[in-house]
Amino acid sequence: TVKRDPRTNMRSATHNWDYWTLLPEALHQITIVMSERGIPASYRHMHGFGSHTYSFWNAKGERFWVKFHFKTQQGIKNLTDAEAEALIGRDRESHQRDLYEAIARGDFPKWTMYVQVMPELDADKVAYHPFDLTKIWPHADYPLIEVGEFVLNKNPENFFADVEQSAFAPSNLVPGIGVSPDRMLQARLTNYADAQRYRLGTNHHQIPVNAARCPVHSNHRDGMGRVDGNYGGALHYEPNSFGQWQAQPQFAEPPLRLSGDAQHFRFHEDDANYFEQPRKLFQLMSDAQKQALFGNTARAMGDAPEFVKQRHIRNCHAADPAYAAGVAQALGLDLQKALASQKDDPMFGNPLVALPV
Repeated sequence: TVKRDPRTNMRSATHNWDYWTLLPEALHQITIVMSERGIPASYRHMHGFGSHTYSFWNAKGERFWVKFHFKTQQGIKNLTDAEAEALIGRDRESHQRDLYEAIARGDFPKWTMYVQVMPELDADKVAYHPFDLTKIWPHADYPLIEVGEFVLNKNPENFFADVEQSAFAPSNLVPGIGVSPDRMLQARLTNYADAQRYRLGTNHHQIPVNAARCPVHSNHRDGMGRVDGNYGGALHYEPNSFGQWQAQPQFAEPPLRLSGDAQHFRFHEDDANYFEQPRKLFQLMSDAQKQALFGNTARAMGDAPEFVKQRHIRNCHAADPAYAAGVAQALGLDLQKALASQKDDPMFGNPLVALPV
């Protein structure tokens, strides 16, 4: 998402912020990234989120939409830009070192896992698009439900074998957990697994770090790098008359309710409210936190063109006028000029972007 320059492969504030500001739905995430939480002090001191909407379903055929949360038990700890600059000058592997050494000394980091659960039919009722990756579900509507915790209690014996060869994909699901119409998730269901097949081979699931801990019986067979018995002389087709590889409909996911015409859809047409959630986040910040947000934003925008900076100011103004005023001041730009510059934007009137009016 930082949109490196295709010629130099270096970070480009112009490309980065041009892209971000043309996607006003990104403003909530931009506000988080540019806040004091933008640079975690370590992997141990940050939360984790599934981000996408997934689903749970049960033997009754009931489906519930869910979001996953992982809250650090170590507490949140962050770095300022200046602290990060000084740290990276001394140690370019500070985060990896911190995690490795914490585990090595027995200070095992822990995260508490929570889920938010939404009944299937609520998706048609809530005021926001529940499958939009850029939206959060308010905790007041769908409170966090504690599930348990996970602990990192062992370092890899060999980094390549245990880390570089690990293959994660959101399509690796067990019965009872499913996906949703989240369009980014739908793309990742194919792309992540496909990347692992390209990177590690079609039988990457047999690499020890990825292998199941229990017997697996499936019709995944043959292919380069097969290292087990390949199911020997067992039949390789289904249906068959010999009781092998029989379908198990009891594990089928419930049918997905659909309505409307099936075509490529744009969230802008369903829910163009991209400013309420960043507004609420901004208004929760203390004065010191707001100043950190303004300063981080100005430094990050760097040498981006003025029209891009003005576009960001207008996006911020749609969330909260004070947000726009603070960013404009940090950038050294005239607020009123930025707000009046919409028609000078090269993307003004473009129907493919949902810029605020």
